[in-house]
Amino acid sequence: MKAPERVETLRLLLRRPVLADTDSIYDRYASDPEVTRFLSWPRHRSIDDTRTFIQFSDAQWCSYAAGPYLIESRSGLLLGGTGLEFTAAHQAATGYVLARDAWGQGYATEALIAMIDVARKLSIRELHAVCHAKHTVSQRVLQKCGFSCNANTCADFPNLSPGLRVDALRYQLVVA
Repeated sequence: MKAPERVETLRLLLRRPVLADTDSIYDRYASDPEVTRFLSWPRHRSIDDTRTFIQFSDAQWCSYAAGPYLIESRSGLLLGGTGLEFTAAHQAATGYVLARDAWGQGYATEALIAMIDVARKLSIRELHAVCHAKHTVSQRVLQKCGFSCNANTCADFPNLSPGLRVDALRYQLVVA
């Protein structure tokens, strides 16, 4: 079973990225140092980095039941990204990133709830997310969506501490 390539919520459209999205992804969030500060992937320093992301996205969608999604407003404005990355047959990681002008409006919560619903339809049993220990806003979003912090861990946050593993929290949600 494959996930839908488009998911609609009350205010959002989540859809599979395509090559034509490259400039928008780069400009709206992937190259912004403040937006990417607490993320586990490096800030895009060139448009080629964003093209590489689109290739990664296509590979994920071809190899697994789902992959990255872009988050858009119903009017078509790119707000950010989310998705599912499979770590085992019935387990996936999720997360989200939003452009600065989309912060504080409930979009992360709405997108994460949509990813939980997609995971449920794909019979994923467990979703997990890793969050920087000092990123309290993201911690609240995960908790609001039913995730529990089940472990302290260390993770790479290349935009904060290149090459160093730092304190992080592992969140988990049993889906099915």
